[in-house]
Amino acid sequence: MSRFQMLSDAQWSLIEDLLPRPTGRPGRKFSDARLMVEAIIYRYRCGIAWRDLPEVFGPWQTVWTWHRRMAFDQTWDRVLAKLTA
Repeated sequence: MSRFQMLSDAQWSLIEDLLPRPTGRPGRKFSDARLMVEAIIYRYRCGIAWRDLPEVFGPWQTVWTWHRRMAFDQTWDRVLAKLTA
């Protein structure tokens, strides 16, 4: 387990189906959903700014975009509810 890994495999299996999937359309490479969720949780736990995310999570702008989209369509609320249940 990495020091940047926030979720166990059991926790991940609970929320995996709630997250966006690649559409198969050409264009930018689809970011790893688990990595994005781990980055968001890491940021919340550490209380850091988006720009201060460790490089292991990739560009902070990508993580921010994932968070913004998941918060807007209430996916993030469903993920948190599933994890805390």
